[in-house]
Amino acid sequence: MVLTSLNQTTSAAQSNAMLEHTLRKIHPQKHHHYQVEDFFCFQMATGSIVDWNNCRNVLTSEDFIIGLIDGLQEEVGNASSVVMYNIGKEWGHYDAEFFHQWFLTEFGYTSSLNELNLNYVLEGWWWPFTAQGWGNWAIDLSEQKNGFLFVDIFDSAVARTLGNVGKPVCHIYAGLLAGFFSRLVKKSLNCIEIQCYAMGETYCKFLIGKQDRIDAATFWLNEGANAKDIETKLNHGEYLK
Repeated sequence: MVLTSLNQTTSAAQSNAMLEHTLRKIHPQKHHHYQVEDFFCFQMATGSIVDWNNCRNVLTSEDFIIGLIDGLQEEVGNASSVVMYNIGKEWGHYDAEFFHQWFLTEFGYTSSLNELNLNYVLEGWWWPFTAQGWGNWAIDLSEQKNGFLFVDIFDSAVARTLGNVGKPVCHIYAGLLAGFFSRLVKKSLNCIEIQCYAMGETYCKFLIGKQDRIDAATFWLNEGANAKDIETKLNHGEYLK
């Protein structure tokens, strides 16, 4: 189950009301909505699937993902990875604003996200993605003070679909992470996938950071370094050389 879009306001207020999660409407203070039947609301009358945050969801197949990527490749060639990254980044910008709104509202916080525990906030952000089929994640913030961090994605919807093709394929994930974290910290960040399930690895690994860190990682990748090599080099501050 993948692909989400926000509750669009292209129709009348009555249409928006129809996209409202019915269980949440009855139990607005309920936070343990982790069962599929709780998190998702299947509105048979309209053919819509709305999640707990009143975000409209679309069910897609692996054939759709393959068709999307193949079609983009046919249209723009090797630039398809850049297109997917930019789509993801714009999505991340948008989702950061959406997350900020629903997270503070649901839990009744009056402070800003920056005043809350960062790990708690980030787990709150990624949970809907896990429910929607984008995969589980683990985030390493230990090098945040040095301007970069790592995210592991387990069971990427894109990589799982494409299989072992020998190269990173999760460009939309990289863009999503770059866009979200840029908005979260109010700084321009970028992201690169330095390890991918589609390269025969067991999970995908992403580096998020300032442009000089991303440029260094890109260079090392092209020189044949693996994710562990890059992590070691960055931890030793080699990007400064």
